[in-house]
Amino acid sequence: MSEEQLHGWLVWGELASAVFTLGALWVVVAPYGRHGRAGWGPEVSARSGWILMEAPAVLSFGAVWAVGSAVGGTVPRLLLGVWMAHYLHRALVFPFRMRSQGKRMPLVIATLGAGFNMLNGYVNARAVSEFGAQPAAWLASPSLWIGLAIFGVGLALNLHSDTVLLRLRAPGQTGYRIPFGGGYSWVSCPNYLGEMLEWLGWALACGTLAGWAFFAYTVANLFPRALAHHRWYRETFAEYPRERRAVLPYLW
Repeated sequence: MSEEQLHGWLVWGELASAVFTLGALWVVVAPYGRHGRAGWGPEVSARSGWILMEAPAVLSFGAVWAVGSAVGGTVPRLLLGVWMAHYLHRALVFPFRMRSQGKRMPLVIATLGAGFNMLNGYVNARAVSEFGAQPAAWLASPSLWIGLAIFGVGLALNLHSDTVLLRLRAPGQTGYRIPFGGGYSWVSCPNYLGEMLEWLGWALACGTLAGWAFFAYTVANLFPRALAHHRWYRETFAEYPRERRAVLPYLW
C-alpha cells in the first residue's frame, strides 16, 4: 500500500470516527471542565492537560507539512499560517490564560485528544502540502477566500468568547457565572460556534477531503458538548436567559 492510499484510508477513518464520536458524546458527556467527575482514572492539571492535547497539532502538522513537495507554493504556506494561527494560541497561549487553579483533567481525555490531534495534523498537513496541494491558480478561487473569511470570523468569535469567560473570574476566584456580551447574547457556547466556523472555513479554503473530515469531527465533538453546557446552565442558574440557544442562534 502506498502512502497516498494509506492517507486516504486514514481520512475515511477520521470521518468514521466523527460518526462514532457524535453517538458516544450524545450519550456520555466528556468528564472535564464543568462536567468533571470521578471514576476516569489518573488526572493531570487542567493546564498540563490542554498543552498535552493541543501541542501535537502544532508539532505533527508542522513536521509533516515541512517535508511536502509543494511547501514552496503560496497556497500551502498560507494554509500553514492559518493552521498555526489557531493551534499556537491553543497550545501555548490559552493554557496560561486559564483560571485553572485546582482544576484537574482525566489523563485519558488528554491522551485521546493528543492522539487525535497527531493523526489530524498528519492527514491535513499531507493533504495541503503533498497529496491534495492546490496550485497557485487556487489563489483565484472564491472557495479559498470565502473559506479564509469564515475562518477569520470564527477565530475572532472563538477568541472573544474565551476572553469573556476568562474575565468572569478574578484571580483566585472559583465557581461559574453567567457570561454576557458578544456571542453570548445569542448562544450559550459561542466559543464552540467560533471553532466550528474556523474549520468550516478551513475545509473550504483547502478543498480537500481531509479538511472536510476535520470539520465533521469538530462538529461531532463540540455540538453535543454545547448542548450539555446549555442544559447545565439552565439547571444551575434559575435566571439564565431563556431566549439563548445552545450553539446556533435562533435554532438550536
